Amino acid sequence: MSERNRPIEHFDVLIIGAGLSGIGAACHLHSQHPGKCYAILEGRAEIGGTWSLFQYPGIRSDSDMYTFGYSFRPWRGAKAISDGDSILTYLRDTAREHGVHQHIHFQRRVVSAAWSSSETRWLVEVEVGTAKETTRYSCQFLYICSGYYDYEGGYAPKFPEQESFQGQIVHPQHWPQDLEYTDKQIVVIGSGATAVTLVPALVHKAAHVTMLQRSPSYITALPAKDVFAALLCKILPLRLAYRIARTKVILVTMFFYQLSRRHPNLVKRLIRRVQKKHLPAGYDFDTHFAPLYNPWDQRVCVAPDGDLFNTIAAGRASIVTDHVAQFTERGIRLKSGRTLPADIIVTATGLRLKAFGGIRLKVDDVVVNVGKTFTYNGVMLSNVPNMAFCVGYTNASWTLRADLSSRFVCRLLHYMDRHGYRQVEAKADDARLQPPLPLLSFTSGYVLRSLDQFPKQSGKSPWKLRQNYLVDLFNLRLRSIDDGTLVFTGGPQSGTTRVPGVVR
Repeated sequence: MSERNRPIEHFDVLIIGAGLSGIGAACHLHSQHPGKCYAILEGRAEIGGTWSLFQYPGIRSDSDMYTFGYSFRPWRGAKAISDGDSILTYLRDTAREHGVHQHIHFQRRVVSAAWSSSETRWLVEVEVGTAKETTRYSCQFLYICSGYYDYEGGYAPKFPEQESFQGQIVHPQHWPQDLEYTDKQIVVIGSGATAVTLVPALVHKAAHVTMLQRSPSYITALPAKDVFAALLCKILPLRLAYRIARTKVILVTMFFYQLSRRHPNLVKRLIRRVQKKHLPAGYDFDTHFAPLYNPWDQRVCVAPDGDLFNTIAAGRASIVTDHVAQFTERGIRLKSGRTLPADIIVTATGLRLKAFGGIRLKVDDVVVNVGKTFTYNGVMLSNVPNMAFCVGYTNASWTLRADLSSRFVCRLLHYMDRHGYRQVEAKADDARLQPPLPLLSFTSGYVLRSLDQFPKQSGKSPWKLRQNYLVDLFNLRLRSIDDGTLVFTGGPQSGTTRVPGVVR
């Protein structure tokens, strides 16, 4: 029997994506709704999302693991800013320990999802494996946890005379595992988190690494190990120590963000002071470390233990601030006339974003233009029933908000079960929410290039995506579910499936 002709398997909840968000969502659902039948649909052949896809040297978190880790499972690693392999192991262990790994359906890429109000269910169309044979699932509630990166490819602009370069050009999102760069001259184009991570990792084998940037980014140094958290773990039970360390980091991060927005010049001076501790006297800070924007207009990059600055001070790496004029056979000619020799060029030029993994949505045969919808508390779409999505913070750890979103979904499902509702919808009068504001307020290029794909927010609650954990904590965990915006319909749920079933 072909996949297309198989009976449609029905679930109470379908979670899309088995990365950090999806595994966390499944763990919350598994523990808080043990009677619910659910599945995780993952387009790739393994769990991990970003952490299994990206394989470039030095890949690590740029958030501390006390907030990047799950609230329900303490991080036990030695480093607060951890490497990608350790994060992937943590993620896999979490899925196994909580029993959610058994609910993952691999190589199932969701293409479309159509809601039927008459049947109160989503019909989800999926491509299976490399052959892309089509199959279908149905569910009463759809939770999209696919993140917002385009996994098929990063942003790679075409440079003049690029084809003339005789060396190797590599994008970090597709790093060749057999790439040999010992004693090579490497130029990394970019100044974001990926470049800041790559440069100190590559210098261990390369002859020299040059970070070529058009304009500077904010980069500060933080200890790779949290001494306070380590001390707590020695004197307190692990879960209590983790909770205290997590709370401390949340408050410090919020304070730094608010300080950056209200007193940007002060924060600039503080960041410069940190940089000067690591770099030699007389270094040209104004050319290479003086961004044209304020802190947190774009994300502030972190150099654990100042590793980027230390490699520059040691002469193993350097920063060049200039524009590419063209590639040559042996390197890059800059607009200033200078030439950078290179055996390998790494184009750390950014990522591409894709809203909801590119899933096409319909409600009662009407196509949903996601870019025209509004987001309810950053969790649901306006006028789209029985669906939630997960998006993290841009000014703090992704997982902090992902955790709150999943807890909200579980609260919502409890409320519907208790009152016998089968459908919930965040009703919006779009005219009252004008003018629309972008979902993400960053000025980073990778964000600006894709904003039209994403839902909008409003300046009015509850249609505003807050970048504030304490406000979200109240709105998503404490505020009444029946808030006057969510509209519930449907009768008793006598027909709700509790074990995997078949819908003809």
